[in-house]
Amino acid sequence: MSDPLQAPRGTFDILPEQAPLRLTVEKVTRAVLEGAGYERIETPTFEATELFTRSVGEATDIVQKEMYTFTDGGERSLTLRPEVTAPIVRSYLQHGMHKLPQPVKLWYLSSCFRYERAQKGRYRQFWQIGAEAIGSDDPAVDAESIALLAEILEQLGVQGLQLRVGSLGGSAARERYRELLKTHLRANEDQLAEDVKARIDLNPLRAFDSADESTRAVMATAPLLLDHLDKEDLDHFAQLRLLLDAIDLPYVIDPTLVRGLDYYARTVFEFSSDALGAQSGVGGGGRYDGLAEQIDGPPTPGFGWAAGIERILLAAEGLPEPEPLTVLFVAIGDDDPATRAAGFALSTDARRAGIPTQIELAGRSIKGQYKHADRLGARFVATVSGAGVELKDFESGDSTAFDDRDAALAAVLRGKGVA
Repeated sequence: MSDPLQAPRGTFDILPEQAPLRLTVEKVTRAVLEGAGYERIETPTFEATELFTRSVGEATDIVQKEMYTFTDGGERSLTLRPEVTAPIVRSYLQHGMHKLPQPVKLWYLSSCFRYERAQKGRYRQFWQIGAEAIGSDDPAVDAESIALLAEILEQLGVQGLQLRVGSLGGSAARERYRELLKTHLRANEDQLAEDVKARIDLNPLRAFDSADESTRAVMATAPLLLDHLDKEDLDHFAQLRLLLDAIDLPYVIDPTLVRGLDYYARTVFEFSSDALGAQSGVGGGGRYDGLAEQIDGPPTPGFGWAAGIERILLAAEGLPEPEPLTVLFVAIGDDDPATRAAGFALSTDARRAGIPTQIELAGRSIKGQYKHADRLGARFVATVSGAGVELKDFESGDSTAFDDRDAALAAVLRGKGVA
C-alpha cells in the first residue's frame, strides 16, 4: 500500500530549485516554434476514452496496458491523456480550424499519463513539449518540423544526438507489407516472444521494437517496409531527405523505425541521445494523415512530434544558470507598525514599477535581513525606518538616504544605485 505522504510511484514533485531549468525549456521552445508561426494550444487533461482507442490503436501497449481510465459520475468512460496529438486533432475538428489558412501550426507544453515501469527518464506522469502542423501533406512540413525540434534540442544543449528517419508509407502499401510481415512472423513463431506472438494479427510492425533477443534475430531477416513502398510514398520520402540534406541536418535512414502509435503513416522520425543510456529516445513523431478520419473527421493530413522535458534535462549540458529574480529587498528597520506599513507600500510600488521585489516577512534582525537579501541575489536593499529609506547597492557597496520611497525607486530604476 502506498504511503499517502509520498508522491505516488512513477510521479515526482517539481521543486522550486528545479523550476528555472524547466522554464528555460519552455522559453526556448516558445521562441523557436512561435518564430516559425506556431501558436500555443492546451487541451483537457482527460478526454473520452474512445478518442484514444480509435486513434492510438487498440493493439498498442498504450491502450492495452498503460492508460489511466475511469468512469465518472455520469457513467462516461474517461482517460487521462497518454499523448497529446489525438486531443489536438479533436480540437482542430471541433473548433472548425479547417476554415483557417492551412496548415494550422500549434505547439503545446502538457503533462501526460501512462502506467509504465518507472525508471530513470520514464515516469507515469511526464511532461512534453510538442508541435503539430495540420492541413498539409507537403514534405516541407515534415522537414520544417523536424528541423525545429533539432534547433530546440541544440539550443538546450542536448548531448549525443542522432536523428533516425523512416517511412511507413500510405495505407495501401502498409497493408500489403503487413501481410508479408505476418507470413514471416508465423514462419518463425516458435522463436518469438509471447507478447509478439499475441499481436501478430493486430500489430505485427511492433515486433521491430521487441527487446527479446530471439525475436530480434527473427526480425533481422524480416522484409522491410521501405522496400515495398508505392512510388508516391517513395517520392515523398525522397523530397523529405532532399530538404534535410539542404540544411545539412545529419540523419540515418532506419527502415525498422516504428513509432508506438497506430496513426502514423509515411514519415516517422526519432531523436535519440547516447547520454541517456537504454532509454535513449528524446523526442520524435511523424505524419498522421489518416488520424482525423479515424475520429470521424474529413480527410486531413497532419504532422507532429513530442519531446519529453525530463529526458531533455537529463541529456542537456551547459544550460544557463537562472538569473536571480529578486532585484530589490525591502528591509524593515524598526518595530513601528507605521514603518512596516511604509515598507509594505514600498514593495508594492516597486512591483508595480516592474522591479522584482521581496520584503522581510520572518521578523529577522537587520543583520539577518541583509544576509537573507544576499542569499536571494538582490542587487539593492532598501531599509525603511522612521527616518526614511536607506538604499544599499550590493554591487558597489555604497549606500544613500532618501526622504521618500519614490526617490529610492527612481534610483533603482535608473540602475545606478546611489549618487
